[in-house]
Amino acid sequence: MTRSVFIDGAAGTTGLEIAQRLAGRPEFDLVTLSDERRKDDAARAEALNDADFVILCLPDDAAKAAVGMIANDRTRVIDASSAYRTAPGWAYGFPEVTGRDAVASAMRVSNPGCYPTGFIALVAPLVRAGLLPADWPYVCHAVSGYSGGGKALIARFEADTDIAFRAYGLALGHKHVPEMQAHAGLAHEPIFAPAVVPAHRGMLVEVPLHLSMMPSAGSPESLRAALTEFYAGSPVVKVVDDQPDELLLRGSMPPVDSLILRVLGAKDGKQARLVAMLDNLGKGASGAAVQNLNIMAGLDETAGLRL
Repeated sequence: MTRSVFIDGAAGTTGLEIAQRLAGRPEFDLVTLSDERRKDDAARAEALNDADFVILCLPDDAAKAAVGMIANDRTRVIDASSAYRTAPGWAYGFPEVTGRDAVASAMRVSNPGCYPTGFIALVAPLVRAGLLPADWPYVCHAVSGYSGGGKALIARFEADTDIAFRAYGLALGHKHVPEMQAHAGLAHEPIFAPAVVPAHRGMLVEVPLHLSMMPSAGSPESLRAALTEFYAGSPVVKVVDDQPDELLLRGSMPPVDSLILRVLGAKDGKQARLVAMLDNLGKGASGAAVQNLNIMAGLDETAGLRL
């Protein structure tokens, strides 16, 4: 059975990469609008209501407006914006953490943010297992390729090749924080310190831990074992047990939809660094949307993914 899919915002970076992953797949019929018609609200509304699945690759307000245009109870939605990531009635589209059944049965799915994907993947299972306290003041350091910032940031980095590092969110209160707190099961907002580096894609998310100061915290070995067990059935999320001297993000990184997790521990076990590496356009955006689409359509969740 072929299902129709309309990507609203198909001309953006995330939309283009979703279309690439769906290209040539007989399970889906991709609905496209010309440049002129995709700016016509009537044409968009028609496409939104005719499609079996809609994937929204729009800014938050535009995503909300698009959802408001859907006037039927049949069209199923995956939203890649941050508009609905903690909203009632929306399934959080991280099937490894929230459960595949929740995604499979949902009419409305909110795709996770790229940074929160790494943070939640590392922290949520360990808090649930009681190996990390839910009421600890966590800190998240992260760097990403500039493609995560959309067309304006891409243009800025490609025009100014002298930018070596861009720290942002310095006033705190980043829009990812509520999502990170809610889906990791934390009592307090984590301090989130994001940055951008001069690479098109790729992301490293780190959570440093003072294990010796944390009530009832597990050892680095137990944290790693718990993550390994939690993701044992996942074809997308992998926990590796190496202890490298360095981790690199390369400017030549190819598109990839996997998520790699590490627990790096001090020799005395008193400290650890939880590290997630992913493609901000893969499991951090487009790859996650396609994975959720596959699950909602009852297909192999890895179909069309680059693993």
